[in-house]
Amino acid sequence: MRVRPETDADRAAVRAVNEAAFESSMEADIVDALRAKGLDLVSLVAERDGVVFGHILFSPVSLAGHGELKLTGLGPMAVLPRHQRDGIGSALVRDGLLQCEQLGVHAVVVVGHPQFYPRFGFVPASRYAIRCEYDVPDDVFMLAELAPGALRGVSGLIRYDAAFGGAGH
Repeated sequence: MRVRPETDADRAAVRAVNEAAFESSMEADIVDALRAKGLDLVSLVAERDGVVFGHILFSPVSLAGHGELKLTGLGPMAVLPRHQRDGIGSALVRDGLLQCEQLGVHAVVVVGHPQFYPRFGFVPASRYAIRCEYDVPDDVFMLAELAPGALRGVSGLIRYDAAFGGAGH
C-alpha cells in the first residue's frame, strides 16, 4: 500500500470510495465542493497497484478573532468497507498530519470517533475552550495541536466551510 497526494485522475475513485464508505453521496459531495473551491489543503489517497481504496482530506477552518492561526479540519476520511480495520485510515491520518505540520498548520480539528483519533494526539477540543459550530458531543470534537503552544490563551468557535452544510465531518 502507498499513501500519496490525490491527482486529477483519482477523482472518480475518490468519489467512489467516499460513497461506499459512508453509504451516501454527502461526503463525496463535500470533497467535490471543497476541491472546486481550492480548499483541499491536503488530499491523500491510499492505493495499491493503481487501485484507490482510501482517501483523506484536510481543509481550512476558522476560529473567530484568531485569523493569525492556520487551522484545518480533518475530513472526510474514507476507506472502502472491505479494507477497513487494515491500518489504512491510520496511515492516511499519520501522513496527512505530517503534511499539515510541514505546511505550517498550527492545529487540526476533527469530528470523529473518540476511540480512534486520540492515538494521533487528538484530545477533546474543550480542553482548549474551543467549540464546534455543530451540535456534537464533547468527546467527538477533538483537536491536535501541531505547533506546541499555538493555542495557548485561545478560545472560541470553530467554523467549517459552507461546503459541509451543517454536516461537521
